[in-house]
Amino acid sequence: MEDKYWLWLSSIHGIGARRCYELISSFGSPYEVWKADKASLKSVKGIGDHLAELITSFQRQEYLDSLLKSIETNKIEYVIIDSDDYPQNLKNIYDPPPVLYYKGKLPKEDYNTIAIVGSRYTTSYGRRVAFELSQQLSMNKFVIVSGMARGIDTLAHKGALNADGITIAVLGSGLDIIYPPENTKLAQAITEKGAIVSEYCPGTEPYGGNFPARNRIISGLSDGVLVVEAGKRSGSLITCDFALEQGREIFAVPGPITSSLSTGTNNLLKEGACLVQDINDILEEFGIGDICTSKQQSMNNVFNDDERAILQQINENGTTIDHIIANIQMPVSKINYILSLLEIKGIIKQLPGKIFIKSF
Repeated sequence: MEDKYWLWLSSIHGIGARRCYELISSFGSPYEVWKADKASLKSVKGIGDHLAELITSFQRQEYLDSLLKSIETNKIEYVIIDSDDYPQNLKNIYDPPPVLYYKGKLPKEDYNTIAIVGSRYTTSYGRRVAFELSQQLSMNKFVIVSGMARGIDTLAHKGALNADGITIAVLGSGLDIIYPPENTKLAQAITEKGAIVSEYCPGTEPYGGNFPARNRIISGLSDGVLVVEAGKRSGSLITCDFALEQGREIFAVPGPITSSLSTGTNNLLKEGACLVQDINDILEEFGIGDICTSKQQSMNNVFNDDERAILQQINENGTTIDHIIANIQMPVSKINYILSLLEIKGIIKQLPGKIFIKSF
C-alpha cells in the first residue's frame, strides 16, 4: 500500500528528491504527506505557498489511479529507495531518486560498473573510441552506463551490445517516451539483458532541466566515469562534477588540441583525471589483471553461427541484400531479422538500396 504513495509524491514535477525526503522526514511517511493540508505542508522547511499549493493540487485519487494505470499499461517496473533491490551504489549518493523506474533487468551488485559519456556531436575518432572501449570493457564483465543521447552515449550502448554485454540507459524522460526517438529500437535491445531506467514517472517529457539531474544517476550507478569526447561546456562535465561529489574515479580520453570536442576531456586530464589510452588504463585502476580484448575472440564469443555467416558476406565496400540471400542457405525472413538486430547493435549500417556495410 505504501508504495503507491511513494510513486505519487515522487511524480510531482517541481518537488525533487531532496524535498521528497524532507517531507517524509517531517510527516513520517509518503501517505501522511498525501493527507497533509496546505498549512501543515508550509511548516516544512523549504515549502512555501507555491509548493504547498502544488502538492495539494495532486492530492486527488483520480490522479493517483491514472499514474498507477500508466505504469501498468506501459509494463514499467519500479523499485523504492527503502527496498533491498534498490541499487546500492545509487542508494549511497547524496540525493538518490526516491523511486527508480525501469524496464528490463537491473544488474547484480557484483559487477564492475562504468559510465561512458561524451558529446552529442562527435568525430569519427570519438565514435570509434567510445564503441571499442565499451565493447572491450563489456568483454571484461563491466556493466556500461550511459544516457542514450545522440553521439557518444549511443555508441557506448552499442559497443556493449556488440559484446553481448549488459548496459543501462538512464533517461531524462518517462520510460514511455524514448528520447531521441530514433533510439527506440536501441532501447528495446538494451532491455534484453540490461535496463532503461528513469526517476521520472510515465508521461514525463524530456524537458531540458531533467538532464542535469539525470546525470547524477548515471554517475551514481557507476564505480567510475569515462569521458570520451567533450567540449568546454559539455553536459558530460556535469556528470563528472556529480561523480567527484560521489567519490567516483574520473577517466578521460585525450583528443587533438585542434578539436573543440576535446577541450573538455583535455581539461579534465589537466585537472587530474586518469588518462585512458587503452583499456588497460581503466582495468589497472580497478585492480583487474587478465584482460580480453581480442577482436577474433570477440567475434567467436559474441555472435552465433547465423550472425557470423551473414557478417562474413558483408565487405568493406558494402554488400547488397540480394548477394547475402543468394549466398546463405537461410530463410529470407530470418536474414532480415538478423540484419535488423546487427543494425540495432551498431555492427552494420544500411545504405540506400538495401546495401549493408560494417560500422567499425
